[in-house]
Amino acid sequence: MKIQAEYLAPETIEKRSFEIIEAELKTKLDEELKPIIKRVIHTTADFDYAKNLCFSDGVVKKALEAIKNGADIITDTNMGKAGINKKSLARFGGDVHCFMADEDVALKAKERGVTRAAISMEKAVELNKSLIFAIGNAPTALIRLHELILKTNIKPELIIGVPVGFVNVVEAKELIMETDVPYIIARGRKGGSNVAACICNALLYMIP
Repeated sequence: MKIQAEYLAPETIEKRSFEIIEAELKTKLDEELKPIIKRVIHTTADFDYAKNLCFSDGVVKKALEAIKNGADIITDTNMGKAGINKKSLARFGGDVHCFMADEDVALKAKERGVTRAAISMEKAVELNKSLIFAIGNAPTALIRLHELILKTNIKPELIIGVPVGFVNVVEAKELIMETDVPYIIARGRKGGSNVAACICNALLYMIP
């Protein structure tokens, strides 16, 4: 059989992709959560996210309000930072930060024998701003956030916890789900910086 493909405009590709996702979904989705879940499936081509994405009560409304009130987004990779629509976020006065490559972060991590991701979380809370954390790579970022939430008075507006991997990944996600902080978590081993970024974008695109 001869393989055929066609050139399509980007908007046509996206529209058709979401139509395919809608047609192939075997799980009935909550209407409020559907735009986020579908965008993650669109990004990954993985329908498992229809079941393993977990949302705290009222998280979408809380996240949208935080964005509209100028919350900044903290990522644990520059790839995640690059994937977030910064122009859309800037409409509301927010910015995106990633401290992983900062010299002071690397120095402190080496001195204390911990990961740069953990130190990056500490540096983030020093911004003293309304913060959304989008973690797609480092479970140690979630572990440190969990410690900071328990030991200090910080309360992030939202934690997107979707690191991918095998070591401490499942456990770190579960820790965040035990807090009273609003969360969107990909339970299990799956995730990634692209997933963290696309969840941020899904939220941004839900605001007119």
